[in-house]
Amino acid sequence: MHHHTHGIGFQYDEEKRREKLDPEKFLRAAGLQEGMAFMDIGCNDGFFAIPAAKIVGSSGKVYGVDIDPEAIQRLARRATEEGLENIEVRAGTAEETLFCDGCADMIFFGIVLHDFNDPAHVLKNARAMLATGGKLINLDWKKEPTEAGPPLSVRLSEADASTLIEEAGLTVSRVDDFSPDFYLIIATRP
Repeated sequence: MHHHTHGIGFQYDEEKRREKLDPEKFLRAAGLQEGMAFMDIGCNDGFFAIPAAKIVGSSGKVYGVDIDPEAIQRLARRATEEGLENIEVRAGTAEETLFCDGCADMIFFGIVLHDFNDPAHVLKNARAMLATGGKLINLDWKKEPTEAGPPLSVRLSEADASTLIEEAGLTVSRVDDFSPDFYLIIATRP
């Protein structure tokens, strides 16, 4: 098991960093409101999905997909414990997941776009699931040396991510320097 230590180190650092990021504050700033349909693609165990479910409330809906079935089970358990009935989760690949056609007000990629086998396909799915005028939010590692995070070779630069998003048929409206480690891209479905 020794070869996993490195990965766990990254995981731990990423968790620590994510603690600095207030998910509720972040989602509200991104424009998430009561009654909206929100999708978290690569949701893990709900760092963003649980706060999102509280923001959108019973008139809204949160969808989450993650390739890790254990993370999805933890998310489902947390939702039940907190009495949140507005979350629909699936374990599976983002490449093969289509929750609906044009129902999402906001689709969120939280530090995951670089992880997918086929990000272009995942973004095409996102476009199909977004309502007209719906918003895609992509938060990811900068492609430059940071204290933590994945190897530079696997990261997507702002330019590469923007190109992929545009090629999927979305319009990039903002590319922001979010923090020393992360950038933020906001796009809409025209």
